[in-house]
Amino acid sequence: MNDITIFIFGLSFAAVTGATFAFMFKMTGAVLEDAKKPRRTVHPEMKEVQDGEELLVFRAEDKDE
Repeated sequence: MNDITIFIFGLSFAAVTGATFAFMFKMTGAVLEDAKKPRRTVHPEMKEVQDGEELLVFRAEDKDE
């Protein structure tokens, strides 16, 4: 191997290493940002219901006679 090949290999290795650490740092920040947000799960039957929409309520009353 000559000096130019070793220089290109070293430069490429440094670029890949730097990109890897930058990617890891960015993804760690994204995961921590997502962990701060509260999780709000919606029941599957309520997916079509918009916020503020009035719902029908049924209450059965027991009559003792």
